[in-house]
Amino acid sequence: MTTAPTPVPATASAAQSGGGAPGPASSPTASALTVVQTGAPRPAGRRARGSRAWLAALPLVLFFAIGFGLPAVAIAVGAFTTSSDAPDGGGTFTTDNLTGSLQGAYWTALWGSVKLSLLTALIATVVGLPLAQAVATSRFRAFREAVMSASGVLANFGGVPLAFMFVATLGNSGEVTRKLGLTEHGWNLYTFSGLSVVYLYFLVPLMVITITPALEGLKAQWREAASNNGATSLQYWRHVALPVLLPSLLGGFVLLFGASFAAYATAEAMVGSSVPLISMQIGDALSGNVLVGQGNLALALGLDMIVVACLVMALYLPLQRRSAKWLA
Repeated sequence: MTTAPTPVPATASAAQSGGGAPGPASSPTASALTVVQTGAPRPAGRRARGSRAWLAALPLVLFFAIGFGLPAVAIAVGAFTTSSDAPDGGGTFTTDNLTGSLQGAYWTALWGSVKLSLLTALIATVVGLPLAQAVATSRFRAFREAVMSASGVLANFGGVPLAFMFVATLGNSGEVTRKLGLTEHGWNLYTFSGLSVVYLYFLVPLMVITITPALEGLKAQWREAASNNGATSLQYWRHVALPVLLPSLLGGFVLLFGASFAAYATAEAMVGSSVPLISMQIGDALSGNVLVGQGNLALALGLDMIVVACLVMALYLPLQRRSAKWLA
């Protein structure tokens, strides 16, 4: 009876043929560990580029720290201390400034700014989305470039020139108001509604700029797949496009809210104090229009605005990261 030879592993066979015991490198696991442990070091050029990138960003970091960090600290300190015209000479810790900024006329102004910002941001989001879609799907490059260029200009057009333009056209004695007889129909530019119309002039173009890249990120394969499965255009937008665009839409809405909430010059030049806004109250307080001993009340109002701005950024940044993940 012949006995079959016992199979010998390749590593052992190679070791036997070489006349020696197998080394650590003969094992696959050991080989992998050796490769990991003796892997090539990180190139020095990559480390140098990383350090140079930090050096390039250093001026921006310094500018942010000086232009925003120091004033924010000064506002926070002043909001919790008595002003120099107080009976105790100022500098004493107090919460009266912050408490007073959330009461009475100041609370009405803060709530008025929030309402105005919410309303105008919502309308601009609803109006800006189809306009941006028309731009993103246009086959005419000249039309697209013209709309985007105009949006970039109009989104940054505000202040006194914008207020003067609307006063000359839609004011009580404006050209459009007189020719269309808008006054007889109850139109008044110097109200909450009139100010909302003025804000939409720069918020809608801002929304077009913000949402157009997200619309361009929608893949044509998604629409084709939906069409092949029998979905209508409305169903595609309801079940595919809008869910994907939702983070970008919310991010744009938050951005518009912040832009409207921080606007000052246009409202000051057009309506003054007839529409209660927190920015108007801060301007009055800085000009000395406060009671004796409440000089730091303007700093408390500014701190309220900073808190709202931080909440806006806290919502905006995660939404932008999520939209970039879907539309990359």
